[in-house]
Amino acid sequence: MSGLSIGQVAERTGLSVHTLRFYEREGLLAQPVSRGVAGHRVYSEDDIGWLGVCMRLRASGMPLTDIRRYTELVRAGQGNEVERLEVLREHRDRVVAQMRELDECLKLISHKVAIYEGRLGLRDGVTECTP
Repeated sequence: MSGLSIGQVAERTGLSVHTLRFYEREGLLAQPVSRGVAGHRVYSEDDIGWLGVCMRLRASGMPLTDIRRYTELVRAGQGNEVERLEVLREHRDRVVAQMRELDECLKLISHKVAIYEGRLGLRDGVTECTP
């Protein structure tokens, strides 16, 4: 059986072997991971693609319970698109709110940086040289 070992998948995705096993145990993979003749995990390119989706959802703050729910819906196949859409819309709304909050934080930080740069005679982090 051709495919990728857990070590190769860890290298390609940046996830640890421990995390890959955890994702499998938690039901976060769209398809069961195949096993080779010796019982070792054998991952496909589709598995890598799905892990990429999970990583993006997780990086954007989606709780594991929501990723698991979304995965279960995908695994169940067609007919539940309304539920999938609901999971993703709810998460999108949280991400948009988070981005707005971060934008406000960035404005405050940038304002404070400008104040201190002005007080220190700095511009863009470089000391102004006067002859």
